[in-house]
Amino acid sequence: MSKLILACLGVAAWWAAAAAMAEPVKVPVDSDEKGTIYVAPNVNSTETSAYTKGATVGVQRPDGSGTYIGTDTTRSRPTYSLGASTGGNVSLTGGVLSDGKNNNGVKAGVTIKY
Repeated sequence: MSKLILACLGVAAWWAAAAAMAEPVKVPVDSDEKGTIYVAPNVNSTETSAYTKGATVGVQRPDGSGTYIGTDTTRSRPTYSLGASTGGNVSLTGGVLSDGKNNNGVKAGVTIKY
């Protein structure tokens, strides 16, 4: 029975770690009643150090709306992104990304809070 509990706790910890990694870490730069300006670095680590391969700069407002612009330099050509989201219980998001040549895309989504 204790092995089953340990296995369940292990799976729960794995899912929690995976969920935590899905959202980028946003480091606040400035904050007031209108919103928060943040930087979300794209950090890669090795055994002895950590380095950045781009970052996203954005604004998050108290109602959940916001905008962002970012660069990702993990590939041979840097990829640039730009996007925004609305706030409220039904939030619409949209954005574009491009490396200026082959990698171009549009992303959109809906987040429903309940």
